[in-house]
Amino acid sequence: MTSFSTDSLGAWGEPDTFEVTAERIAAYAEATNDPIAAHRSGDIAPPVFAIVPSFLSMLQAAFLVAPPEVAMRVVHGEQDFHFHRPIRPGDVIVTRVKPLGFAVGGSGTRAAFLLECRDAAGELVNEQYMTAFFRGVDAGTSSGGLAPTHGFPEAARDDAAVAKVVGHVDADQTFRYAPASGDPMPIHLDEDAARSAGLPGIIVHGLCTQAFTSWAVLTELADRDVSRLKRLAVRFAKPVRPGQDLTTTIWATPTTGVYAFESEAGGALVITDGLAEIAPA
Repeated sequence: MTSFSTDSLGAWGEPDTFEVTAERIAAYAEATNDPIAAHRSGDIAPPVFAIVPSFLSMLQAAFLVAPPEVAMRVVHGEQDFHFHRPIRPGDVIVTRVKPLGFAVGGSGTRAAFLLECRDAAGELVNEQYMTAFFRGVDAGTSSGGLAPTHGFPEAARDDAAVAKVVGHVDADQTFRYAPASGDPMPIHLDEDAARSAGLPGIIVHGLCTQAFTSWAVLTELADRDVSRLKRLAVRFAKPVRPGQDLTTTIWATPTTGVYAFESEAGGALVITDGLAEIAPA
């Protein structure tokens, strides 16, 4: 059994500050094969770019509750963005993180965190619920709460999918995404490091795959207008390998403007429990 700390649950950490540039936005769009012109030019940020200003906070978050010796066992389990407005060049984003809780079950322990991003004037830009999963780690007991749910509504499958989008993950995708996102984790860049972590080789960053789903949703359902996307949530079910095709299938739900989606690569579901909320034009 591994002891997790409850000391920081419910408490905001120290803020991190990040200045957004058009160049950084454009680099992120290019690194995620985003086809939307306003993103590629750096005029307005793609939705999952929201992780860039908050990446250091997210990276450090898990170890506000988990001991450092389980670092190699942690994977990104879920990511749930709630957007209040898009990010633009010149924004100064201030991020703080709050551990929500952790739960023991199945083959490990889940820990949930809330990241809050505001601009320099204090306006709320986005909120992010991040769930980290510690493989094979038994925290002994559960404490606090978890992130909001976004399970797939199975009844949505009764109707035909409203869209299916195929994106190709390039052989060099992780090497472009790492500097654009600020995520240098070795499992995405080094074959030996990935295999030593029990993986078949280099895997694609989970948030890069989520970025692929974001532009699939925007191009098919929102007229490429990022300001209409209000929520984007996924569960990372299996890793994606460079060179694979990522196929995202989208269904309407009974709730107007709410869509469910899944993504498949290499014959397996790699993103499940996908949810997108689109505001009217």
